[in-house]
Amino acid sequence: QVQLVESGGGSVQAGGSLRLSCAASRYTYNNYCMGWIRQAPGKEREGVVAIYPGGMSPDYADSVKGRFTISRDNAKNTLYLQMNSLKPEDTAMYYCSAVQGSGSDCDPEQLKFGSWGQGTQVTVSS
Repeated sequence: QVQLVESGGGSVQAGGSLRLSCAASRYTYNNYCMGWIRQAPGKEREGVVAIYPGGMSPDYADSVKGRFTISRDNAKNTLYLQMNSLKPEDTAMYYCSAVQGSGSDCDPEQLKFGSWGQGTQVTVSS
């Protein structure tokens, strides 16, 4: 069973920064495609970023490229999402997600169909 524990999030003004964390079991962390999805009220889920174990480059949604950075702490089996230059349109519930599959299948879209954490709210005011 995949268990993902998220932390971080909060409220900031436009242009600000936040960092999200996602802790997973060692097996999940080392074998699953992982990353974040988000969902704003009244909108569809959106894949934000995906990363596969083994050093492959992350795959970012166009909407966050250049502003968000995902990183891995192998000692803690934890992912981090550093979100800079936040915009009001980034306001959403953010979910850490993990999905089985190969590295070539690891993209933000696939994370929408994975196992999710409890979610954490990110609110960006203008």
